[in-house]
Amino acid sequence: MIERYTLPEMGNLWTETYKLKTWLQVEIAVCEAQAELGYIPAEAVEEIKAKANFDPQRVLEIEAEVRHDMIAFLTNVNEYVGDAGRYIHLGLTSSDVLDTALALQLVASVNVLLERVEDLIQAIRYQAQQHRNTVMIGRSHGIHAEPITFGFKLAGWLAEVLRHRDRLVRLRHDIAVGKISGAVGTYANIEPRVEAYACQKLGLQPDTASTQVVSRDRHADFVQTLALVAASIERFAVEIRNLQRTDVLEVEEFFSKGQKGSSAMPHKRNPIRSERLTGMARIIRGHAVAAIENVALWHERDISHSSVERVILPDACILTHFMLVDITDLVKHLLVYPENMARNMNVYGGVVFSQRVLLTLVGKGISREEAYAIVQSCAHQAWNKTDGNFHDLIAKDERVTQVLSPEEIEACFDPQHHLKHMDQIYQRLSI
Repeated sequence: MIERYTLPEMGNLWTETYKLKTWLQVEIAVCEAQAELGYIPAEAVEEIKAKANFDPQRVLEIEAEVRHDMIAFLTNVNEYVGDAGRYIHLGLTSSDVLDTALALQLVASVNVLLERVEDLIQAIRYQAQQHRNTVMIGRSHGIHAEPITFGFKLAGWLAEVLRHRDRLVRLRHDIAVGKISGAVGTYANIEPRVEAYACQKLGLQPDTASTQVVSRDRHADFVQTLALVAASIERFAVEIRNLQRTDVLEVEEFFSKGQKGSSAMPHKRNPIRSERLTGMARIIRGHAVAAIENVALWHERDISHSSVERVILPDACILTHFMLVDITDLVKHLLVYPENMARNMNVYGGVVFSQRVLLTLVGKGISREEAYAIVQSCAHQAWNKTDGNFHDLIAKDERVTQVLSPEEIEACFDPQHHLKHMDQIYQRLSI
């Protein structure tokens, strides 16, 4: 259930305290690099590492006066470090720390998302195994098409989530980029070797050619990837919502003891979790648009992106995490009704087997045009009557019985014909 969702798993990565910890982590890594290359005393770095600390509340107090978050942070750190603090931030600009630390937050966030994606993969895989042979109707345009299995539907979900896992692994590599290159990225006051050393220490790659900031195409890619993950979750949620409709009722969200569906109508069991997931996906898509807008900064940088990212990056990460946890729990506890699936598939006497009848007639030498007319006529007669029966109409049609035996007609209505290649699909997914 949704109560199992714990905010700290992702939410803690986006707190003010965690952010400042990453800032300090970057500053210390740069100091270590400077000492390794002989630019500052090694004993000063040891003192910095031993004493460096910060108080988030104190940082806010200083920022209220100086109106600059990085200066406020450095001022507070130096209150702890003392004289050795003069070696902190040498040759750096604020964005060296901000963007490199942000990369650490984004990589940590992707790691958490990958764990939750793995949970979703296992939940879908299990249900796909359980319902490998649960026959249901496939639909196109919302209209009955031909038989599938519920497991086959889930196999499609699984393939999609596996692609997202690959995307997130690639994204983790692409976003793991830092820059320690100074005011406009030219290394005028700091050596590229410092950047290389510090980034290696932090588990990052130096940006290929930064300006004063890491180019925001990387961050736009990040949010767009999360939006794509959310879009797939929305697809699954919309499918559940449609299959839970009263006149379909082939699956249903788990309805817990004591849960209420409506303040006015006691009978209601609404797909509220799927609807919530649908809405959340819209938010993350909106954030993707904002992230793309952030790419076009003035010259070597401006800070128009900063205020946007303070909202969209934590939001997108936390919402995507929430959605992954919620859809995983929903899939695990999904109620599936095979009897309703069988009933719906056979409505109007098996009109969904019309193509099989058509191809069988063509195989007996009837022209496609004539066979199509015969089958469509019977199908529409069945469709337009509440008690219409396509099977019986076909079995009694002289144009059909002249060329097909009763056994051949029955074979046209066997759903197993449509499922004979399911094993290949399952093998591709190692289900």
